[in-house]
Amino acid sequence: MTPETLQVDADTALALRIYEPPGGAHASLVIGAAMGVRQDFYAAFAQWLAGQGYRVTTFDYRGHGYSLQGPMRAVRATISDWVLDYEAVVAAAKAALPGQPLYLVGHSLGAQLPGLMQDTGPIAGMLGVAAGSGYWRDNAPRLKRMVPFFWGLIVPVSTTLFGYFPGRRLRMVGDLPAGVIRQWRRWCLNPRYGLGAEGPAAQERYAAVRFPILSYALTDDELMTQRGIEHLASFYSQAGARVETIAPHEAGAERIGHFGFFRPQFEATLWPRATAALSGFGAPARL
Repeated sequence: MTPETLQVDADTALALRIYEPPGGAHASLVIGAAMGVRQDFYAAFAQWLAGQGYRVTTFDYRGHGYSLQGPMRAVRATISDWVLDYEAVVAAAKAALPGQPLYLVGHSLGAQLPGLMQDTGPIAGMLGVAAGSGYWRDNAPRLKRMVPFFWGLIVPVSTTLFGYFPGRRLRMVGDLPAGVIRQWRRWCLNPRYGLGAEGPAAQERYAAVRFPILSYALTDDELMTQRGIEHLASFYSQAGARVETIAPHEAGAERIGHFGFFRPQFEATLWPRATAALSGFGAPARL
């Protein structure tokens, strides 16, 4: 599928993929990607959701994936810019199907950023998957042990040397623009994560969110902990965010992890659970 283009501003064009349901859509859905993850990763899940009657949009944040224009070292994007990208995609998806509800499925970072959007009015609900606070003390034990080395040495040195974070070369996270990794570092070292690092304006925006939120905590997540996921839910203080725990045995699997939910092996187990959650937000899911 060839990506479509969404012009955010004079200097920024995003690559999108639209998955149209064969029999007409009863709702729109935007998938917000995790840090360093390209939209291709969600293609099978998006195609399946389209078969359930959702008009699904996936996208790459500016300076990343198919939205990268030129060398990454020349990209001046920050996470704050990615919030604007996400919001622009939501607005476009709503405009394409104005009479139907719009939902988000946010994977990790993709469920963190909506709290910073200026206008969340178009959003009727969000399902978060493996999405929690990235504060380092909320990280899973194995990851937590790497924090001093990662944030204290690897990120500052490699980003200065290359002009961007060479995550693919290091087999960590993925390639990221310098402004993104540096802002993320500030977030991850703050006990209140992005809410604390960005100050009162961020707190006001999170508190302004009113759409319902359900977050899935995977018991074998190698990056996020239950505590971190509950912390993120608490940031959405007026949204009534809920957390549900999923263990691999519930899906007949030995492992799910931080990324497994979106793999085709869970089409018959976890994916219908997602549409059931969306149905609970008000969309009549077709299973």
